[in-house]
Amino acid sequence: MADTRIQGRAIFEGTATGRVLKSEVPVGFFGHLDPETGIYKEQGHPLDGASIKGRVLVFPRGKGSTVGSYILYGLKKAGNAPAAMIMTECDTIVAVGALIGEIPTVDGVALSALENEQWVRVEGGELVVEGSEPRA
Repeated sequence: MADTRIQGRAIFEGTATGRVLKSEVPVGFFGHLDPETGIYKEQGHPLDGASIKGRVLVFPRGKGSTVGSYILYGLKKAGNAPAAMIMTECDTIVAVGALIGEIPTVDGVALSALENEQWVRVEGGELVVEGSEPRA
């Protein structure tokens, strides 16, 4: 089966591979993500209780405080950041967090293009969907 390639816009260029962790609703970083654990905590949110560490975090956009940028940086420093972030529309809070945390980030991607647990490789602004597991 051939890889599916999806073009987006690179917010922070980089290369990363990981399994998709997808939310159909916006993600808040300040007050919901613990940099020391990488666990998302927001009652009623689809990601409540999930670890974002090493995952390709897929969500429509960020929400909340400007401190969210620093939370992304803190996640990276603690080794608990997502491998990459993919969004429909990147806001300035997430963009700054991606830049200071050096987290490969792409926007302009329809959420329907990706499913939970798929393996995705991010290469600049291009996504390569590899299916259920990455190739060596």
